Amino acid sequence: MTEIAFYHLQTVPLEQALPKLLEKTLEAGKRALVMVASEERVESLNGHLWTYAPESWLPHGSDKDGDAEDQPVWLSSDDANPNGAQFLFLTDGATSGRVAEFDRCFEIFDGRDAAAVDAARVRWKAYAADGHDLTYWRQSEHGGWEKNKT
Repeated sequence: MTEIAFYHLQTVPLEQALPKLLEKTLEAGKRALVMVASEERVESLNGHLWTYAPESWLPHGSDKDGDAEDQPVWLSSDDANPNGAQFLFLTDGATSGRVAEFDRCFEIFDGRDAAAVDAARVRWKAYAADGHDLTYWRQSEHGGWEKNKT
């Protein structure tokens, strides 16, 4: 079964948290698929990942860039895995019917949005019923992550 980790954003937005998680993914030698809710959001994150820190370089692409098989991080609003990613990042309420095809899934949700929290709870219950390994991570005051017991 897929290991599914819920990441509860509380102190920094997705734009600050996601690049660090993707850097760790690449350091582990894995590929990532980042699913978002719309093509507009894909393009927004695509631009942001090139500029989030002056010293950073995070190789990634989207449909507009092409060559998915060459991209270690792929941004999409489609439920497909064209870059052969082992890690799936679900953001902005995006969902996937293919979670079981990945080694790990990162469910990242905004803790300041009551609807997002409620939706995350529903997905938690569904994943638990399907037998996935679940963990829950909460942001610390400084944007790091603390693993909580569930």
